[in-house]
Amino acid sequence: MVDITNHANPATGQSSSALTGTIRVPGDKSISHRSLMLGGLAAGTTRVTGLLEGDDVLATGRAMQALGALVRKDADTWIVEGTGNGCLLEASSPLDFGNAGTGCRLMMGLAGTYDMETAFTGDTSLSRRPMGRVLDPLRRMGVQVTSAEGDRLPVKLHGPRTANPVTYRVPVPSAQVKSAILLAGLNTPGITTVIEPVMTRDHTEKMLTGFGAELDIELDEDGARVIRLQGQGNLHGRDISVPGDPSSAAFPLVAALIVPGSDITIENVLMNPARTGVILTLQEMGGDIEILNWRDAGGEDVADLHVRASTLKGVTVPADRAPSMIDEYPVLAVAASFAEGETLMTGLEELRVKESDRLSAVARGLASNGVDCSEGEAYLRVHGKPDGKGLGGATVATHLDHRIAMSFLVMGFAAEKPVTIDDAAMIATSFPEFMDLMTGIGAEISINDADNRN
Repeated sequence: MVDITNHANPATGQSSSALTGTIRVPGDKSISHRSLMLGGLAAGTTRVTGLLEGDDVLATGRAMQALGALVRKDADTWIVEGTGNGCLLEASSPLDFGNAGTGCRLMMGLAGTYDMETAFTGDTSLSRRPMGRVLDPLRRMGVQVTSAEGDRLPVKLHGPRTANPVTYRVPVPSAQVKSAILLAGLNTPGITTVIEPVMTRDHTEKMLTGFGAELDIELDEDGARVIRLQGQGNLHGRDISVPGDPSSAAFPLVAALIVPGSDITIENVLMNPARTGVILTLQEMGGDIEILNWRDAGGEDVADLHVRASTLKGVTVPADRAPSMIDEYPVLAVAASFAEGETLMTGLEELRVKESDRLSAVARGLASNGVDCSEGEAYLRVHGKPDGKGLGGATVATHLDHRIAMSFLVMGFAAEKPVTIDDAAMIATSFPEFMDLMTGIGAEISINDADNRN
């Protein structure tokens, strides 16, 4: 086993032979976060299988424990004994979310409307990320907010005696903002309404309904989704099977497309239409991706992906596809580096406020490894080299961003020269099995352990 969880160590992806085998990626991160939150809030017992056991999700589990839920693991099942809606307890110390932006923002909604003080902290990377997009609607609901400059962590919230239901039009496509408001509405009397002009991943709506919340969705005359939640209802524990994370599946998927001779199958991948933009885009680029065994699993579509090495061509990715693949653009840019012609990705402004400025980090990483690319405020243009000649040879700054780290290791598998990342430690936040899974299908990765260097 390769241990990447305890040190900040460089790692290198190197030219690899054909990738082969059948694999499963870890459980979906978005559903895993919500399973622990809603299970911890619901009355009774929630049992979760397939939970992503990365650092981000485990931080959410610890936060729910601090707020009064009981969370434990029994063999392959996580068991959550909830407090009941409206019955969270005041935490005795700040909730530390490490690098988990999703967990932190959603928990601000879940706990923020309670008449108690809840403090939130995180690591250096998370402390740079803006929280105002969640804090602003919470203020409208009556929550008192104390924060660092620019609405950044550390943050303290104190809810009112009785929160105000709001009607809130989400200003930017963001499942985190939508979800935080809906979760805040659970402890708010009356109807909380979220208007979403551009649909984002809808796991929160599906899971709220599954736990027993009263929620309805309709389209207004302009085509915007209008989501109405009846507050202060009863939630009940349930069994959840978490499907494989499509964002994690994107890494072996792209690797198999660009490494000659590769032929892999990725089983049990979540196929929610709000999450499959990268699969559609790679198919448009000529990627040989066969979708097999399509089925329903607890209200979500899942399928197996049979992926073969392919000759890719450049495409223009429409801006309105961004919400369905926002986390996959770094590895899509790697795929574009091996495609014939130009790939243009637009509508990428949200990448500026992820774990790092992902747009800038990707552009710099590509350029340093010989890729002809250009970056705009909200676009990335990549001219590929299908044979990988002249690509690689540089060390990429990851900026504590797990998706930057994994994407550039994937680049190294098909580039002429190795590609090194400055730190592999943060990969454990979302995909702790990444190294073993990739080497298990034939990828060449070397770890430079800082403790063993002279």
